[in-house]
Amino acid sequence: MHWLYLWLAIVFEVGGTLSMKLSGGFTKWQPSILLVVFYICSFVFLTLTLKGLEVSTVYAIWSGAGIVAITIIGFVYLGEHVNVTKVLSIVLIVIGVISLNLSSEKTSDPLPTVSESIE
Repeated sequence: MHWLYLWLAIVFEVGGTLSMKLSGGFTKWQPSILLVVFYICSFVFLTLTLKGLEVSTVYAIWSGAGIVAITIIGFVYLGEHVNVTKVLSIVLIVIGVISLNLSSEKTSDPLPTVSESIE
């Protein structure tokens, strides 16, 4: 269920970022309202995700997937310029997110959590 929450958080974050672009600096009221609603929903689902998954993995996937998705939307629908440097940068983000996710799954002896060290 936590993975579903994470993907919902990503979808809402991308919707919020797209609404931010469409709001024209808060001059258009409909995308401005959607921006706030989408980001609230994103943070709600992100918070629910953190109840069951590691924060480093969650944040890397949330931010990385959001960056990749909004960049592709910018290229395809908003007519933003595509170049080799941008594409290579996106590939590096994807590699970083995958690497972080794989490394956190292989951790067998994690450091104590904050709550464990308080006890």
